[in-house]
Amino acid sequence: MNDVVLQRCQAVLASWAGLTTDHFNFDAPKGFSSFTMGVRAKMPLEPPAVLYRQLAGKENAILDFKTEKETFLLLARAGIAARCYHYDAGYRIEEFFQGRTLTADDVFDPDLQRKIAAELYRLHQLVPDNLPRATFFELLHRQWGELARHVLGSGRSVFPADEQEMCSDLEAIYSARTVAKVLRCLPDRPPVFCHNDTYHGNVFLLDDGTIRLLDFEFSCLNHIAFDFANLFAETVMEHGLEDPPYFRIGEPRFTDQDLASFIGFYLDNAEFSDRDARAAELRRLVSETRRAAMLSDYMYAMAALPLALEPIQKIRFIPYAHQRFHRFLRSWEEEFGA
Repeated sequence: MNDVVLQRCQAVLASWAGLTTDHFNFDAPKGFSSFTMGVRAKMPLEPPAVLYRQLAGKENAILDFKTEKETFLLLARAGIAARCYHYDAGYRIEEFFQGRTLTADDVFDPDLQRKIAAELYRLHQLVPDNLPRATFFELLHRQWGELARHVLGSGRSVFPADEQEMCSDLEAIYSARTVAKVLRCLPDRPPVFCHNDTYHGNVFLLDDGTIRLLDFEFSCLNHIAFDFANLFAETVMEHGLEDPPYFRIGEPRFTDQDLASFIGFYLDNAEFSDRDARAAELRRLVSETRRAAMLSDYMYAMAALPLALEPIQKIRFIPYAHQRFHRFLRSWEEEFGA
């Protein structure tokens, strides 16, 4: 794999020509339906490192390839996504960021909140061409619904007996009734261009203190409350446990005050006629974000199912999807009633 990745990098980076894999460090591949690999030179070169992203074989794309590429390149030109050196249907080579992804605890840091909010505000102002008019959760149901149907139907025979029972329970996840519940959680306001996967692992802190957003493959029209909610909703997850299913969904760590703090930083980038108008918008967005938080459980339950047939992590994806889907259903009933 290292040889192939280096050859593809050398085809677009003239300064890397003539070198071998011995001249570079290759990070272990990371990711789910697609993977990324950092490639870093052991000697002074320009660029000194790149991020290689394998795209071939990705089945859970929200946008078609042409629109996804146009959108990413727009984000790169706006300085929101990484600079792109090469982009085709098989792979993408992009700028390598020096720093680290955020942790769940970082989400509650006011200084980082302010920077994340400013980046999200910039992203929400963009209007990419050729985006589908359907919103994220409508597209998610179309694109992932059939994948879920296959896994839970003909694919379930590969799972142990207890997980096959969970599959029967999970069949409701792609039903019209569930989709109606999902859409009821969304605010009654016009959708805008959103990131749609803002959990802390997709927020990067550069060594110079700058915040950058990562992984825009789900970016399309949606409601900004989901981008706010998803930043906090993943702080409940505890991964890497020793016993099956190797994770636990804990109690929410965030409060309305945490949401208000972050949304307040976001609104600092906007203009209002007076303080009362800003206060009213803040209250409305906190309420909308609290309701949208349950949609993270639905989204990640759906996202887990296509991965269940070929798990690439220690976690078992059927129990993961089952817990998250039922958490969504419980939250929905608490909010709206049975």
